[in-house]
Amino acid sequence: MAFVRVEQRNGRLASAVRIDSVKGKDGPLTKGTVTVISNVRRGSGDSRDEEATAIQWTLWGKLAENAAEYLGTGSHVNVVGRLRNNNYQNAEGKTVYGLSFVCEEIDYLDSRATAEARKAGQSASAAPATSPASQGNSSARKGRKAAALADDDIPF
Repeated sequence: MAFVRVEQRNGRLASAVRIDSVKGKDGPLTKGTVTVISNVRRGSGDSRDEEATAIQWTLWGKLAENAAEYLGTGSHVNVVGRLRNNNYQNAEGKTVYGLSFVCEEIDYLDSRATAEARKAGQSASAAPATSPASQGNSSARKGRKAAALADDDIPF
């Protein structure tokens, strides 16, 4: 019998969501992996320290597909899921100890404008250099788009 515990973390993504296709009994499944870093404060008074915890979560199906589409490095999220004890006997008969974190719910905590600005910043750093004339037109479009998004500050 595996021990199951509900876990909740509020933090930021350390990297983009990694998507894989896994063979399931009913056909291919989408599996996503995301690392969430959260800061926890320990102690009290002057000895209060902040500790960063990084947890790698596994997402499945539509949850993984949506996360890959809308989240990027630095996105602020709240993740709720299960922590499972994955102990097993290997081929040599030794017990291997492991934990897995499976995401059941992920809340997008950034506003739409913040998410779009982050996505535009990530794509701009990955895009090749263009001519100055095309950069002027592109920045004007981005400015209009950002102004339109600022009016709609509703989270995902």
